[in-house]
Amino acid sequence: MEELLVTIARGLVKCPDQVTVSVDEPDLDGTIVYHLHVAADDMGRVIGKQGRIAKEIRTLMRSVANRNGQKIMVEID
Repeated sequence: MEELLVTIARGLVKCPDQVTVSVDEPDLDGTIVYHLHVAADDMGRVIGKQGRIAKEIRTLMRSVANRNGQKIMVEID
């Protein structure tokens, strides 16, 4: 899951070397939180107009997680 998020983000940004993902331990209900970190100049590219790209990234990640029987949440930092 972490590799998928990194691959998606690197395809969107100008500085792919600065894309990192940190993962929190599952909370009480089993939800795993992925924190996506990109360069400050690339935030607009990852979020998109009116947050559309960020929403699609979250939707795609949740879809893959559901197929694997996981609950996840993606935060863009």
